[in-house]
Amino acid sequence: MKKLKQDLTTVNKELKALVKKTESLMKAVGRIEKAQAAKAKKAPPKIAPKAKAVKKVAAKNAPAKKTKSKLTATDEVLNIINRSKKGVSVKAIIKKTGFDQRKIANILFRVSKMGKIKSMSRGVYVGA
Repeated sequence: MKKLKQDLTTVNKELKALVKKTESLMKAVGRIEKAQAAKAKKAPPKIAPKAKAVKKVAAKNAPAKKTKSKLTATDEVLNIINRSKKGVSVKAIIKKTGFDQRKIANILFRVSKMGKIKSMSRGVYVGA
């Protein structure tokens, strides 16, 4: 019994010491979190007014860029087919556009249902 009581008292002391250490660690973590939150709230440094003025002047003097309108995949395929008088094969369309065979097949199906192209022979298409 005596030994058991001694063991319990030593365990109790060790537990109290561990609790104190964890509390001090939690306080340290809290301080670190507060410091990081304070750093995050600080505003980014402002750009000097001279730099802004230079950017505006450069933007005013630069020539306007012409943007090329992007064609859809269907438009690209239709353009290739319509340019050819003898017809275009699926392999040629794949080579010119870089699209995979499945995508070309879907486009050709859709466009043929719209009546914009006709099939001359198997795998060869011409504009309607």
